[in-house]
Amino acid sequence: MSLPENLTPLIEPLKALQNLLDRFEGRGVIIGGIATGFLGTPRFTVDLDAMFLASLKDIPHILNLAKEEGIEPRTPDIAEFAKKSRVLLLRHKNSGIKIDISLGILPFEEEVVERSARHNAGALTVQLPTPEDFIILKAIAHRPKDLLDIQEVKANHPNLDIARIKHWVQSFADVLEIPELWEQIEAILKE
Repeated sequence: MSLPENLTPLIEPLKALQNLLDRFEGRGVIIGGIATGFLGTPRFTVDLDAMFLASLKDIPHILNLAKEEGIEPRTPDIAEFAKKSRVLLLRHKNSGIKIDISLGILPFEEEVVERSARHNAGALTVQLPTPEDFIILKAIAHRPKDLLDIQEVKANHPNLDIARIKHWVQSFADVLEIPELWEQIEAILKE
């Protein structure tokens, strides 16, 4: 697989993000538009997203590693913001590309990382969730673009583990009090 031309400006920051992930002992995955491009259909994206299995105590370590990879905070109070939101708002210094790293701690997020795999596009290698786990993450986010991303991933992966998707989407639907969530995702998976 090769990256579409419109993603060329993201190559350097994506390599830096993957290096950061590798230096954090591979305890994470790349998500967002980049994962959609690998698992579904490439689409335009202007930022990078990842999920790292990290506690609040890991924030200083991640920030030190990020600095060594040319990734810097976007806000002066990044550690305080991350403690409240569980998201590190970063930027690749050379390109200005924004990078958001969610700090995962849930059992599902641990499974996402355990089940993840490396994907190659020429000289670029990234750690991604399985198609099923990516669909679950997108179902939880539940924005219109996430639902479109689910359609794209489903189109490229006709033999999905629907039972796994159903289990986790229903579990999150209960917690989020969105009882209709599984029915909506199921309809997309049946298209």
